[in-house]
Amino acid sequence: MIRRRIPICFIRAYIRNAMTSYIGGLFVEQFVTRYSGPLHRNLKGQRERFCAPNRSSYDMLNVVGPVIFVLMWSTGLVVARAIMSHASLGTFLFVRMMLSAGLLGGIALLMKEKWPSPKQLLLHLSAGALLHGVYLCAAYWTVARGMPAGIMSLMGSMQPLVTAAALFFIDREVPPTRTLAGLATAFAGVVCVLAPALSNNGYGHIGVSNIVAAITAVIGMTAGTIIQRGRLSSDGVRVSGSIQNAGGAMVALVGMFFGSFGRWDNLPIVWFSLIWSVVGLSVGAVLLLIWMVRSQGAAKMSTLLLAVPALAAAEAWFIFGEKLTFVQIIGFVLAVSGVVVARGKAKALPQQRVQVKKLGNA
Repeated sequence: MIRRRIPICFIRAYIRNAMTSYIGGLFVEQFVTRYSGPLHRNLKGQRERFCAPNRSSYDMLNVVGPVIFVLMWSTGLVVARAIMSHASLGTFLFVRMMLSAGLLGGIALLMKEKWPSPKQLLLHLSAGALLHGVYLCAAYWTVARGMPAGIMSLMGSMQPLVTAAALFFIDREVPPTRTLAGLATAFAGVVCVLAPALSNNGYGHIGVSNIVAAITAVIGMTAGTIIQRGRLSSDGVRVSGSIQNAGGAMVALVGMFFGSFGRWDNLPIVWFSLIWSVVGLSVGAVLLLIWMVRSQGAAKMSTLLLAVPALAAAEAWFIFGEKLTFVQIIGFVLAVSGVVVARGKAKALPQQRVQVKKLGNA
């Protein structure tokens, strides 16, 4: 029997290319299977032991991940409070969304995600203009005009209930009784939060224009969510995030002409807020949210998001000295309780079908 002789340089090149390729382990197995036999079985066993998941680390990530996410997500409107005296809101949001669009688009290209058709592209831009553009521009504006970040965050958390109410008129989807009860409770809580500020008994004074802007923000978020209920939900998360951030940037560009155009103080707080908004919120927190929704379920994550308004209020109190009256604190409890009642066990709630696609609501 003639033994096959293989040049040593070929062996080295084969192993080097195999180990640096995406499926290097399989190439090594093919090589060893062909030329050794027993060594292949040993290598395969070693590879399986090496690649076996660390269950304890995975369980730890399931515990720590939600805590990290809520802490990150709650800073969304605190950023608006931090930069309002140092940068034009329209300029800041335009730069943030363009950088987020570029970063998410680059990740999507590396992951070789499929990009949507021109018709889908227009829908993504429309959804992004509402979710990112209208919501963030209106929310940042009202925070800059005196509305506490915690109260604006609470207003944003009402979006799932507003979506349920809107779908009743659009698709005739009748909400369950518990949803209606939760909606009424949450509305009463919001009234308790806003009433002292409107009467100038809370921290600062919230004018009618602030309320209109806050409602506009929630309507924009709701409309953007409804647009995504159909065919957009099948597109990749990173692709969707990239295009929708670009759509939001168009709205921010328009907003630049109605504010202090181009103002940008070259201060560390502005640059840190920008980097955090792009890397921490638009990319990091969103991708972490997607992972948790897929690993723990949308219903559990929906409940977790209810901690965001309270944390935002606590952060604004600690950093900026924003305060809430006793009545407003009771209103917070009522509003969050109402959302819990509405979303607790109702499996047919519309927001659970689109939770994965809610990008940039911070």
